[in-house]
Amino acid sequence: MAANAKGSLIADVDPTGGSLTPGRIRTEVLAGLTVALALVPEAVAFAFVAGVHPLVGLYAAFIVGLITAIFGGRPGMISGATGALAVVMVALVAQHGVEYLFATVVLMGILQILAGVFRLGKFIRLVPHPVMLGFVNGLAIVIFLAQLSQFQVPGSAVASGHGMSGGTWLSGWPLVLMLALVAVTMAIIWVTPKLTTAIPAPLAGIGIVAVAVIAFGIDVPRVGDLASIEGGLPSLHIPMVPLTFETFEIILPYALILAAIGLIESLLTLNLVGEITGQRGGASRECIAQGAANTVTGFFGGMGGCAMIGQSMINVKSGGRTRISGISAALFLLTFIVIAAPLIEQIPLAALVGVMFMVVIGTFAWNSFKIMTRVPLTDALVIVLVTAVTVAYDLAIAVVVGVIVSALAYAWNNAKRIHAKSYTTPEGARVYQIQGPLFFGSADGFAELFDPAGDPSLVIVDFADSRVVDQSALTAIEAVAAKYEAAGKSIQLRHLSPDCHQLLSKAGQLIVDSDDDPDYQVAADYSVRTGVLAGGH
Repeated sequence: MAANAKGSLIADVDPTGGSLTPGRIRTEVLAGLTVALALVPEAVAFAFVAGVHPLVGLYAAFIVGLITAIFGGRPGMISGATGALAVVMVALVAQHGVEYLFATVVLMGILQILAGVFRLGKFIRLVPHPVMLGFVNGLAIVIFLAQLSQFQVPGSAVASGHGMSGGTWLSGWPLVLMLALVAVTMAIIWVTPKLTTAIPAPLAGIGIVAVAVIAFGIDVPRVGDLASIEGGLPSLHIPMVPLTFETFEIILPYALILAAIGLIESLLTLNLVGEITGQRGGASRECIAQGAANTVTGFFGGMGGCAMIGQSMINVKSGGRTRISGISAALFLLTFIVIAAPLIEQIPLAALVGVMFMVVIGTFAWNSFKIMTRVPLTDALVIVLVTAVTVAYDLAIAVVVGVIVSALAYAWNNAKRIHAKSYTTPEGARVYQIQGPLFFGSADGFAELFDPAGDPSLVIVDFADSRVVDQSALTAIEAVAAKYEAAGKSIQLRHLSPDCHQLLSKAGQLIVDSDDDPDYQVAADYSVRTGVLAGGH
């Protein structure tokens, strides 16, 4: 599936190469309906977590979902109000009020647009695969934990990091009924694809269980027990905050954190959906779309949002492959709010929990258990670490921790690679052929390769199989040169790559002793000027 440069709907086709046939459109619309039904309790719960009215979450789900579906970098992705953002918002709302939240969401959107304009989304490529596995597993667990609040007596729970908690748990016959309906929903979702593909399996599960509950008057918690979702069309609302520098100081830290979390979760979801649907690219476009969506949402009384991995998986598994499914989901959600609230409020929560449990099963990377027995120990630890931090704290911290640990492990492994082969030329010069990269991690090992006291008067350091990477490497070279100079000997560098030569020349450390190689591609000898970095020349 691919979109043309302008992202037109006509260009979106399914992975098998089919065009937008009536059957394809029907599948997309039904997938959007399924997503919209699953969005309702999620948006309401996350609004409670943030400490705002349920409609603030529902409006955000509609506006963010619609704009990102039209302009986002990956057709098939679903965005809306998320728990990862809600847990950050709650402190702001509690201390300064909801109007400051709206202003923060606007600033958050502007920052995300700037990230897209400056193409910062490409840095998501730096996230290693073990971090991706940990991210997927962690979010699957978070989605599972968020559903547990539905097994509490409606109205008894309080906001927490992963949904609602602290309430009175169901027991006895109500708990048995709830578990039974969840199990029936999951069974229907599992069986439906084996019988027909005309209707998305999650929609079949919700529909059949809802009809049974309503028809037989089964007393179980329903969507309406969470909160009323009835409301009008979202209207333009300028955040009522003082336009002062003090206001900016209050909202900027929150906006930065929200923008970072939103983009990280959106871009990781973009990659995950891309792996399933066979798509690539679109990171910068997704940043701009998320930013535009949040900017607009802040001016229409919404709490902001980002990509939702759970709803995106529901959409993809239901057959959603084009922008039509995301647009349909947003429009269906608005219809629920404005027109069909009384009907939607009758849907049993058990049916929606069953759908989300199937999402958890499908999202969790079960093969990671086998992978962890085959990959290096460091990678296995990163998978477990990112999973645990995602559950305990939030996605942004988990990804940052995972990337840092992976980078340190990579640096350590490369630091151990530095070594040298040495020999003496017929002219009596000592040649050191450096193997491995020279950077901050290997600088000490590099210094230990040389013998200034025992070497002859001329020493040549050959970098044909090495690279000079950073300032620590420059300092290491200078330190070695200083030792030879103190011993009354000279040192020359050979086979510097163009980028290494440029780095050393810029630091003022090279004196070119040979002009036989103006492009610095093959053997050319350079003397080292000592004291440049330390002496401040």
